[in-house]
Amino acid sequence: MPIAKGYAATDASTPLAPFTFERREPNDDDVVISIKYCGVCHSDIHQTRNEWGISIFPMVPGHEIAGVVTAVGSKVSKFKVGDHVGVGCFVDSCIHCQSRDMDVEQYLPGLVQTYSSLEADGKTVTQGGYSDSIVVKEGYVLSIPENLPLDAAAPLLCAGITLYSPLAHWKAGPGKNVAIVGMGGLGHMGVKIGAAMGADITVLSQTLSKKEDGLRLGAKHYYATSDAETFKTLAGTFDLVICTVSADIDWNAYLNLLKVDGTMVLLGVPEKPVPVHAFSLIPARRNLAGSMIGSIKETQEMLDFCGKHNITSDIEIIDIKDINKAYERVLKSDVRYRFVIDMATL
Repeated sequence: MPIAKGYAATDASTPLAPFTFERREPNDDDVVISIKYCGVCHSDIHQTRNEWGISIFPMVPGHEIAGVVTAVGSKVSKFKVGDHVGVGCFVDSCIHCQSRDMDVEQYLPGLVQTYSSLEADGKTVTQGGYSDSIVVKEGYVLSIPENLPLDAAAPLLCAGITLYSPLAHWKAGPGKNVAIVGMGGLGHMGVKIGAAMGADITVLSQTLSKKEDGLRLGAKHYYATSDAETFKTLAGTFDLVICTVSADIDWNAYLNLLKVDGTMVLLGVPEKPVPVHAFSLIPARRNLAGSMIGSIKETQEMLDFCGKHNITSDIEIIDIKDINKAYERVLKSDVRYRFVIDMATL
């Protein structure tokens, strides 16, 4: 079995530390990838601390993986040695499900996450991208456009697709007014991608501290949600509101920003249930929806779109030894806008 090096959480209460483990032997439909960079997602923190109650330890986190192909199986046709590739949030899905739909596979049973999950055999634990290499089935490997630097492209594999999917699904584009709630690792990608689609983008952030960044990245307008006048000024303004924050907010206030038939899409997950008043929806036939990453097909579409428009994430490169400090900074929103680990420092 190939030996890999990485950083892992051995339980929910200890910091991540160096870890050596076995990768599975490559099959004839597998791609072997030397990981060059891995983005740090807030969900990595939730998982390593078992805040969702589903973690499997020991755990090597990381699902924003960018690297270079070092070997391919005999049946692999899409990739060759030297290709720039990525791996996102899942590495397999149910191929026997009666309801299988490759366009929405992320919502169907049988999804195998890149880490803290069980492979199709029901016993092999998946380990993620805070490591030097990974073996992935060809159908779950993504091609990264050559014009995109691997480090800044890594967060596209989660943050990028998480915003691209709802923007595309709800048809953000010319003539559409779109609000992005939160100007963080997810939100800043929504600004870039939404603006490239041609939508009129407004950022709704707690303060105006990142206004200059928001306008630079493509937003036309920027408002502070701490100012009660914002909700009066913008009432009935938006076709689409995408909420990237997990903090407890008044969903009713944000729903009232929608036009008739407008949609509010939730990406962040608050810790506690949030009450929604029926009259925030009924009088304007508004919609409240959720969205989660994208299919492999849609993720490749997103990468190609980002390649065409030269879109990457704004990043801060860190050494792997600083990962625990980075986690604490993420919790304080002290990063603009995504940490990416240089795996050469492993």
